[in-house]
Amino acid sequence: MPSNLKPAGFFVTGTDTEVGKTLVSGALLLQLQKKYSKVIGYKPVVAGVSKIDGKLQNEDLVTLAIASTHEAANNASNICPYILETPSAPHLVACNNHINLSYEKMLGGYQALANQVDAIVVEGVGGFKVPFHEGKNSADFARDLGLPVILVVGMRLGCINHALLTIEAIQSRGLMIAGWVANSISEMNLLEENIESLKDMIDAPLLGIIPKLDDHLTQTPYTKSALEKAASYIKLPS
Repeated sequence: MPSNLKPAGFFVTGTDTEVGKTLVSGALLLQLQKKYSKVIGYKPVVAGVSKIDGKLQNEDLVTLAIASTHEAANNASNICPYILETPSAPHLVACNNHINLSYEKMLGGYQALANQVDAIVVEGVGGFKVPFHEGKNSADFARDLGLPVILVVGMRLGCINHALLTIEAIQSRGLMIAGWVANSISEMNLLEENIESLKDMIDAPLLGIIPKLDDHLTQTPYTKSALEKAASYIKLPS
């Protein structure tokens, strides 16, 4: 794909960490496969590795690779330029390990993939505004990519406030909110009422409601079956 053309794609952010961004990102990649032959996931930085299939890997990147069709995803460093071992705030882990999280390297990693594929899903880090280095953060990254944003709302107490604040932060940077996904990460009182309130307050389409999945489907890294199940509940923005 010529470098002056942008692939189709989305930037996936969440109301907080551990709200299902990776599950939704993988599901979106599967949906995009129905329209495009070369699709891939990308993440600017991850923090935390564990032994998966006999080697140290990051579970988010394993999931994104499973849902990607482009061969570049076979090498984790292609879909994420910074893989930090300790599960904590990336800028703090990087500082402790004397690593500078180069913003240009993050942008460059995205552009290298964007030039090769038809569609890309970029998964954000934690919530919407997570610090990097060089005075930059993940909200800056979303703004500079300019992709339509999909917000994953983890359905739990406090999610309405978190969702509205995140929407405000996204819109203040001139980004388009392509839609949002309600992800049932735990049992929640008045779940349907909370979703209806969010539908009234968010000026973007609800792309789907993912119910609380069976335990075997929520184990990470997510399996292809788990991603297919999640994908069955959501749709791509029109």
